[in-house]
Amino acid sequence: MTDSTSITLSPADQQPEVIAEPPLLQLRNRSLHYGNQTVLCDISLTIRAGEKVALVGPSGAGKSSLLVVLHELAPALTALCPQNGGLVEVLSVYQNMFMGGLQRYGTLASLWNLVRPLPSAVAELESLAARLGLDEKLWNSVDRLSGGQRQRVTIGRALFRRQPLLLADEPVSALDPLQATSLLTYLLEQHQTAVVSLHNRQLALELFDRVVVMHNGKILHDGPSAELSPEQLDELYRYQES
Repeated sequence: MTDSTSITLSPADQQPEVIAEPPLLQLRNRSLHYGNQTVLCDISLTIRAGEKVALVGPSGAGKSSLLVVLHELAPALTALCPQNGGLVEVLSVYQNMFMGGLQRYGTLASLWNLVRPLPSAVAELESLAARLGLDEKLWNSVDRLSGGQRQRVTIGRALFRRQPLLLADEPVSALDPLQATSLLTYLLEQHQTAVVSLHNRQLALELFDRVVVMHNGKILHDGPSAELSPEQLDELYRYQES
């Protein structure tokens, strides 16, 4: 005699198990000290692929130091846009932006490019310079540029690196509001994942899906931007100033 009992699975039972992707970047209880000064204190932070994260907080909150630590976790995947720019004053805009592609072109081609610009790189960087409003400055040395123009060169170098992760420290602070919004939007569109420090709280709420507020080397708040109103963000700043 056979058992004819059958078991019917519900749709929920039939769904395959979803395995979460591992984090792209992760810190657990990380601290950082410069001599006797603590600049990061017990930081735990997870960044997943596809996230656009704004770091906000007053000067000295630890935003720049946090970006340095995050860069150390995945330098090969990162397009870095540092606050000081790291530009070579005597070289042209073209040569400074080309530095973002050194990994792609290799040592020999990169050295040759200093003497005789590579046609393929020239075409790409001419297009990029036009997008950044630097098309008439491409062959000028960086020491002849304004602060806003230098910042756009730094952005161009990061874009020319063509990496999925952007780590940027105040990338549009020297630009007027319209330029800042336009170029920051473009930067975010060109990178799958981004962690960007900002003083502009409005841009943090409008362009990013997650906001991390820092204070004295610690994370004071970490959550979706959609759940944080401008008034609540202002209140967090007032807390830091009290």
